[in-house]
Parts: sequence; C-alpha cells; structure tokens
Amino acid sequence: MTSRDLTFTIRPLDPLKDAGLLHGWVTHPKAAFWMMQDARLEDVERAYMEIAADEHHHAFLGLDEAGTPVFLMERYDPAHRELTGLYEPLPGDVGMHFLVAPADTPVHGFTRAVITAVMAHLFEDPRTLRVVVEPDVANKAVHALNEAVGFVPEREIQKPEKKALLSFCTRERFTDATGVPA
Repeated sequence: MTSRDLTFTIRPLDPLKDAGLLHGWVTHPKAAFWMMQDARLEDVERAYMEIAADEHHHAFLGLDEAGTPVFLMERYDPAHRELTGLYEPLPGDVGMHFLVAPADTPVHGFTRAVITAVMAHLFEDPRTLRVVVEPDVANKAVHALNEAVGFVPEREIQKPEKKALLSFCTRERFTDATGVPA
C-alpha cells in the first residue's frame, strides 16, 4: 500500500473521550510546533472542551481505513479566532490546523495524504472559498507541505505566541496542485 491508496474518515473530536489520545500526540517531541509539550492531560481536556464550546472553532479526528485515529484537524473562523486583527478576512475564509499522530514506522507520503484529505474535507463545504494557515516561520516541513497542496505565502505576521507565515489556498490552487477536485 502506498500513501496514494490512503483514505480517511473525519469525525468530530470528543474532548473527554479523546483527550488521552491527544495528550500523547501534542506532548510528543515531533509536535513541538503545537506548543503543548508540557501540557498535562487536564490541560488537553480543558483546551478541547473550550474548542467544543466555541461556535467559531471546531476539532476533528481523522481515522484510517481500520478506524484508528491518525490525525487531528482544527477548523476555525479567522475573523473571530487566531487571526483577528492580523489580516483582513474575506467571506469564505476558513482557518485550519492539523497534526499527524506520531508513528513508530513512518509511511512515505503519509503527511501529504493527510493534508490533502484535510483540505478536501474543508472544500466539501461550498461556503469555503479559501483556506488560511499561520504556521510558525521556523516550521519548514509544514511550509513545504502547504506549498504541495497549493498554499501561497503572503507575509510574516507576529502572533502573541509566535512569528507566523500567513498563507492562503483557494479551491483552484488546491485542485491545480493536487489534482483533487474541490
């Protein structure tokens, strides 16, 4: 099986039921850019309970074919969360974060398959016209992944917790980059 053969399902995250799983992911050394390295289980529960109660921010788990959770996806309204006051949002803008679960045996192309699935999921909503991301400027690996699915960097911005690279991806750029209809 190759990464091209991967299919995922996406379900809403249950903050209490899934907190233990997420805690292992967000505190893993490979998740340093998630900025929760020192989080306790209670911190993860609280953070995702807040997201669950927020009408402008939603969290989801991505499951592989066997039903095993393999990634976290967050969708947010950049007019109300994360980027408020840092850029002028357009109608149809949707913010996104994703985190791939740590793996004992990495699969080549897996993370690219995940971000492609995340983007396809976001563009399933006809109201989504453009996806916005703001990864840490030092996260070169995610910049390459973002570019691979059609993101174009606009500029660096200063967020309270990091210097970020504000980038955008339209439906057309996503389809052109991946061949996946959006």
